[in-house]
Parts: sequence; C-alpha cells; structure tokens
Amino acid sequence: MHSQCYFELTLTLETENFNKLFNRIYEKSKGEYQTYSDNENYVDDALASKGITVVYHDNSYKKKIKLKIDTNWIFGDDEPDSNNISRSLCKLDSRIGEYFDSKCGLNDFKLTKMGIIVDVDVREREKVAAYLKMLKKIGRVKGFSPSSNSWLNNDACFGLEGNSNGIEFMIYDLEKLTKGQLMETDSKRKKLKSVVERTVGILRVEVWLTASKAIRCFIDEAVASEQIANLLKSSDRMFIEILMRIIPFGDFYKKNKAVEIIQKKVTDRRLRWKMLRLLVLVPEKKSLLLAQKALNYRRIDRVMEMFSSIEVSPVTISKRHGFKKLKNMYKYL
Repeated sequence: MHSQCYFELTLTLETENFNKLFNRIYEKSKGEYQTYSDNENYVDDALASKGITVVYHDNSYKKKIKLKIDTNWIFGDDEPDSNNISRSLCKLDSRIGEYFDSKCGLNDFKLTKMGIIVDVDVREREKVAAYLKMLKKIGRVKGFSPSSNSWLNNDACFGLEGNSNGIEFMIYDLEKLTKGQLMETDSKRKKLKSVVERTVGILRVEVWLTASKAIRCFIDEAVASEQIANLLKSSDRMFIEILMRIIPFGDFYKKNKAVEIIQKKVTDRRLRWKMLRLLVLVPEKKSLLLAQKALNYRRIDRVMEMFSSIEVSPVTISKRHGFKKLKNMYKYL
C-alpha cells in the first residue's frame, strides 16, 4: 500500500513577534514569490517547490503561522524508513530555519493536523460508482456523523466526520474530481483527456487527524520532529485501523448469496440468526449503526467479527444493482 502523508504545523505568537516575522518575510518575498491574501490569511508559496506552504493567520483573536507539509516533495519516490526520515527531517528543519532567518525552526511548531491519502485502484469506472453506492449504504458509523463537501456531487463521494474524536474520513471518485478541477482551469482538451485517463477506476481515500488529541491516540512524543517521524513509520497501520472502524471487512454480495454463505459457514444458531437479521435491518434503517442498535444485541462485536471471519459484508448489493459481487476493498490495499 502506497500512502501520501501531509502535516500541518502551527506556531502561535504574540502580536509583536508575529508582526516582526510577517513584515520581514513579506518584504523579502514581495515581487519575488507567488503570494496571495484571503481576508485575514496571507499565503506564501516561496517554499512550494520543496513541499512547504506557509500561511499567516492575522486575526484579532490569535496570531498563528501554519506550515502545510507535503512529504512527497520531501521524500521523493523513496519509501520512508528510519534513515531517510531522519535525513529528511533535518533537511526540513534547515529549510524552515532559512526561511525564517533562523528566528524559529521545526520544533518551535506544534503538530496540529495529519492527513493520510491512499488511492485504491479498482480498475473500472463502473466499479468506482458501485463501491460508492455500497459505502453510502453504511450511512452512520459509531463515533462519526455523515459529512458533505462543496467540490463533488453527493453520488461521487462518501464522507464522515468524527463527533468528538478529531478524525475526518472521505472516499471519492478521483476521475470526477480531477475532471471538475481541470475544467475550472480551462485546460486544453488533450491535457484534460490525458490527466483524466490516469484517474479512471481510482477511489481516493483520505483520513485526517484534525486535533491534537487524535494525534496523541497514536503517538505520545511532544516534539514535532519526533511526532512526524513516528507517524510516518506507522501511517499504513493507522490508516487501516481507522478504515476498519468505518468499512466492514468482507466481500459485498447480493442478499440471497450472503444468506447462503452465512447458513453454510456459521454453525452457532443464535449467532447465525443475528447475522441474518442484520442483513435485513441495514437496508431498512439505511445505516449500519442504526441497524446494529435495532438488533439490540449486547454482543454486536461478536456478530461483526463473524462477518469478518467469513469475509462477508453485512451491507448487501441491491437487486437492481448490475454487480453480483464486489471484492473486499481491503484486498486492493
């Protein structure tokens, strides 16, 4: 599994110190780098080619400087390991120090956000749409509420936002997103076709840790460089762990086929009945979580574990759906 990682680092400053740094950088970058402002935010792309975007938040409540880090620009094509992580973080610290004229470095910032992005290649445009239909049937998930976005139609994505856990999840049709973005920029027809063709059949999955408490669930280190190093080493494990909270492990089947497999493989009569009942409740309640609650069984974890062990999803394919089976998504990772 190949993942892309993004980090956001934040430095909160008193007004006087913020103004000193901001004025120095503004004067240095004026006319030399691409810079732009948005009300209270000033963005400097001076380090964009090195994977760093600097955002100055000049509002009346708190003065903040944020660094948005794209690790793909830092590591290149190398897979992060202990050696190149250490080297790359030293390089990152050096770039930050140079940018701020040695007034601050990497460990003066706090890690406030992390994103893990994985492309799941299901190879066919029709399968992308089919998987999204199935995932939307999951509906609500324990600890999460449905979320929407302004940059894709509702049928092209499925999103959830943590109620209090500081985690955001989004899975979407990369082809539709790319096509929309390129059309907005009036890209030439040949370029549009070439870029879009590379995204056909790809589901993009984004997992974001948007609060310090979410980051602390995975690592305890207090220093930004150590946090980033350890998060990079464990990013694949973290991604799967969060994904398992949302998407049940198993193949998607038509209801009749799922019933047949359960009756054949599950010998415990009570457990088998609960599993069969859950298959009925999911489409009725339009939510896996609400179906689990309606089942009113205190050992629901055992029910879900059994679904996982026989590799059958409790979310079934509707009769009108063109596919008879959709492979377990985890097998693509």
